[in-house]
Amino acid sequence: MTTPAPLHRALHAPGPRPLPDTAARLLRTLDAPPRLAAHLRLVHDVAYRLTDWLAQQHPALPLDREAVLFGAATHDIGKTTHVAELSGPGSAHEKAGQDLLLAHGIPPHLARFAATHATWTLPDIGLEDLLVSVADKIWKNKRVPELEDLVVRRLAEASGRTVWEEFLEFDDALTAVGEDAEERLAFQAAHPV
Repeated sequence: MTTPAPLHRALHAPGPRPLPDTAARLLRTLDAPPRLAAHLRLVHDVAYRLTDWLAQQHPALPLDREAVLFGAATHDIGKTTHVAELSGPGSAHEKAGQDLLLAHGIPPHLARFAATHATWTLPDIGLEDLLVSVADKIWKNKRVPELEDLVVRRLAEASGRTVWEEFLEFDDALTAVGEDAEERLAFQAAHPV
């Protein structure tokens, strides 16, 4: 299978970190829209920055970093079959994405992010899921206080510090990530739907 030039550019253009090999291969196999590949690279890159920050601030925090990074790299993969949701509203891609990942042999603990990235209020949602959700918002500097509060509470529970202390540090980290949003938006817009 020959990779179309626009998809190849979206996967390899200078800018955000490359996707994990498994995710990139899957996008090529599915002949993903280049805009989707660009978006997934951006959210993956932001998730990488967030997990780096967490490793520095909370080194003892139990976190499956590789799951977060894979989840960020594939969270919208269902948009390969629901292409209209690339430029418009819709949630059909969420369950479709999880099913697609499972059908391609991705283990359930990794495929789940496609379904959970927009439903952070579920009772058994993990910190990893919340981080993918945050990365999917903050890449374009969108702040969602109720989502961020869930992360802050988890961090406070794990660290024994006050919610306020954790909020201040997390807010600073998100503000720093958000400062590059215009560059990320331009990168995504440079790739066709």
